[in-house]
Amino acid sequence: MMPVILAEKPSQAKAYAAAFPKGNKKEGYMTIPACSTFPTGAILTWGIGHLVELKTPAEYSTSWKRWNLNTLPMIPNRFEFKTAYKTKKQFQIVQGLLREADEIIIATDCDREGENIARSIIKQARVSQKPTQRLWINSLEKEEVKKGFERLHPGEKFVSLYEEAQARQISDWVVGMNASRLYTLLLKSKGLNHVFSVGRVQTPTLKLIYNRQKEIEQFVPEDYFELKADFKTNNGTYQGKVNKRYKTKEEAKKVIEKHQIKEIDTGTVQDIKVSQKRVKPPLLHSLSSLQTLANKKYKYSPSKTLEIVQSLYDEPLKLVTYPRTDTQHITKNEFAYVQKNLDSYQRVTGDIFEPSSLQPNKRFVNDEKVKEHHAIIPTKKIPTEQAVQKLRTDQKNIYFEIVKSALAMFHYDYEYEETIVTTAVKGLGFYSKGNVEKQRGWKVLFGSSKQNSKQNQQQIQALPRLEKGMSADAFVHIHKDKTKPPKPYTEGQLINMMKTCGQLVDEDEEAKATLKEVEGLGTEATRSNIIKTLIRQEYIYVQKNIVHVAKKGEILCQAVEGSLLSKPEMTAKWELFLKRIGEGNAQKQTFIQNTSAFTKNLVDTAGAEIDKLTISTEGLPKPRRAKGKKGTQQPIALCPSCQKGEIVQRKSFYGCTNYKNGCKQTFNRTILSKTITEAQVRDLCEKGKTRVIKGFKGKRTFDAMLVLKNGKTEFSFPSSSSST
Repeated sequence: MMPVILAEKPSQAKAYAAAFPKGNKKEGYMTIPACSTFPTGAILTWGIGHLVELKTPAEYSTSWKRWNLNTLPMIPNRFEFKTAYKTKKQFQIVQGLLREADEIIIATDCDREGENIARSIIKQARVSQKPTQRLWINSLEKEEVKKGFERLHPGEKFVSLYEEAQARQISDWVVGMNASRLYTLLLKSKGLNHVFSVGRVQTPTLKLIYNRQKEIEQFVPEDYFELKADFKTNNGTYQGKVNKRYKTKEEAKKVIEKHQIKEIDTGTVQDIKVSQKRVKPPLLHSLSSLQTLANKKYKYSPSKTLEIVQSLYDEPLKLVTYPRTDTQHITKNEFAYVQKNLDSYQRVTGDIFEPSSLQPNKRFVNDEKVKEHHAIIPTKKIPTEQAVQKLRTDQKNIYFEIVKSALAMFHYDYEYEETIVTTAVKGLGFYSKGNVEKQRGWKVLFGSSKQNSKQNQQQIQALPRLEKGMSADAFVHIHKDKTKPPKPYTEGQLINMMKTCGQLVDEDEEAKATLKEVEGLGTEATRSNIIKTLIRQEYIYVQKNIVHVAKKGEILCQAVEGSLLSKPEMTAKWELFLKRIGEGNAQKQTFIQNTSAFTKNLVDTAGAEIDKLTISTEGLPKPRRAKGKKGTQQPIALCPSCQKGEIVQRKSFYGCTNYKNGCKQTFNRTILSKTITEAQVRDLCEKGKTRVIKGFKGKRTFDAMLVLKNGKTEFSFPSSSSST
């Protein structure tokens, strides 16, 4: 039997197939004819993301259907998985192919989540005993795909990544399912009828945003005073200041009086220091750096940037390498092809220049710093001018940023001359700084930001020609200013904040070190989705690119204050443990046991802490409804299927707000001429069944309860049931 290749999604499978002779396309799979890579041919099939998912609480126990404090914590003796209802047909196709295969080639994305998707399908199909090989590539170009299939890795080499991803998946289920019910029910006892989604990464992230907002709100500006002087020479004017701040105007006055300085006096150029400065080209892009740049420059949200760069990576474009990378370096192999195509990349962006060097520079090219993935760079595929023009504006913007970052490796440093002048007035030194640009170098690739230029003009002046010993008229004055509060986060800065949040931990050096080692909260692939979740849950909102914590978010932060759930260092320690599982140095089961113990403790202690709170609901709107064609709709209940979105009323049905992320849970608004009310839908979601509803009109009129089974609504009678 020919090998079966398991891709993550149809577009990925299509890109793989394009590297080989054309075969036949069947329902849910395609064939690859016999060729040099596959002498007997191969079968290529795919998932649609996750075909397998964890069971919901209600599928473990009927007592877990209803949200009740007495049923917490919900921790199964054994965590069980199921076939996702909406992709069941594709799973059955994949399962049949895998059971017939002698060998399985895992060709999902080259990361933890890709490994989890593939091995969850393999395990659910009960073919874990079969030999596996692993495709590990960072580009969907035909040449790279073919090379990758010719250099497959032993499948067992990557099993630890699956263990790590599954440990994360299960721990997120344990914390999310229990903590969301726990805080929702505890806050309901305080009069709040909102669903509060809680997670081991999203909640500490929210708390950090909340902490910054409180710091800004509670900031009390203080006056301070500086001694400044305007100097006038025959060659021009310039400004200087004493490098000290004074708390009061009187303190500044005393300094002037001590030196017997008049309002108009004479200064002497005492010292001139000239330094030649060089700024090296920026590093290549990781996903985080690209998201941060795109938000600052184009105001794209992190999730939008990820969608754009993913579209550039996927079939049919295949213009950039794998996007979900946390690395800003490439290996000598990637450098070789970028160097070879340098002229072509220059023509694509219109940036023609003579390279400063064609040799690899360790600032960018370092094999030791590339682990799972290298930095995001353009592929060998060079688009024509017509192909570039066909790109959407946002695709073109991001593609050009990636290409230009690669071109910058070969450009000259930015060079400028920095001059620091000390001008003495009656023995008191006033300092002035000026810069003169000598060579723009790599900066010509990226143009200049008007905003940045304005800021630089305010901070760095152009000095006139000065000489040591030169006299200058000095107009000395006291300048009053105020201390400034911290700046609020932009949406793009949230990505960097999550990555570097160890810097925000004040006292715990161990926690700082841990957060640095695991690179903060979340992963490169999940951070944008965490931000999106916080917005969807109405914890934060973005206005003119500035992030604000909403009232609902404030209440949750007050509720978790002081608990480990609110601390990024706790999540960091978990991530460190997970990382060690991926490295094969720790056990998945130990981590799950620790997570369960943490959750039990949270259930035992949270109630007492909530009782102490006095929560104001002032400014808290009624639960907003997802926008539909006829206005806004209020959430009815937490979605029983995905446990992340909320069920809301649509035009002709009830559906989950998380539908864009794949949740397909819906409820009919009318069943057999009977209108189903919001209260009845709430019962279905929270209890798994309704009370008896009278007046269904089939061939005859009848009464029945509605029950929820595997996401479907069914009738329940005293002795039988049938599906609607």
